[in-house]
Amino acid sequence: MRNKYLFATLIISSLIVSSAYTYQSGKIIQINVDDLLNVRPVTTLTRGKLVVWDKGVDRENGYLTMAAALFNNETNPKAIPDDPLIPADQHHPAILLHYANNEGTKSQAKLLADTNSLTIKVPKHNYSDLYVCLTSAYGSSKIEYDLIYTDGAEVKQITVPDWANDVSADDPDFSYVVHDMAKWSNKSTLTETEHHNIHALNVHPDAKRVLTGVKFKNLSKTYMLFWAATGVVK
Repeated sequence: MRNKYLFATLIISSLIVSSAYTYQSGKIIQINVDDLLNVRPVTTLTRGKLVVWDKGVDRENGYLTMAAALFNNETNPKAIPDDPLIPADQHHPAILLHYANNEGTKSQAKLLADTNSLTIKVPKHNYSDLYVCLTSAYGSSKIEYDLIYTDGAEVKQITVPDWANDVSADDPDFSYVVHDMAKWSNKSTLTETEHHNIHALNVHPDAKRVLTGVKFKNLSKTYMLFWAATGVVK
């Protein structure tokens, strides 16, 4: 599932339009971020055993895959899908997250607590869209991000909503990777049955410039996770 540069090329035959988002068909690139990942916020099921999350989506709670939740004797759980390739919808292309039931203790996300920062390197292209998947816990997080091009950089700021908060269907920046999920303790005890999310931020790169990376910094005293990045090549 994870090669040096993990390219999933999906050709979308139709034009999908909503009030906040216009998706034009193109090549979808699932950015390889393996070297950034350092925590496991998702409990998985490997060889018939639960492999429990080590750092939650907040400090007390994480997600379970559907297989893990069913193994845990949950009834109709709102668990994240067993397949980490989240299908496209009217707001974003297919997005590949980095958990899997057959991968034991491998890392799944990057922790950005307090004022941590990270840089995501991307294959050099003209991107029409770039989706960065994030969760913010203990409140919303103000972040700064630098879009790094071959000819310079562009700096932007935005606020990432708390993972328990919804976003408007016509939000121009945020959509959902997963929506309305339950959460579990590190003892695999169900603590809340619904209303938790992973948000996708479209950083809106300049398609006229060649993008090489994005640097993120958490400006808030919060607990953030970076999950994945997916680009749409112009």
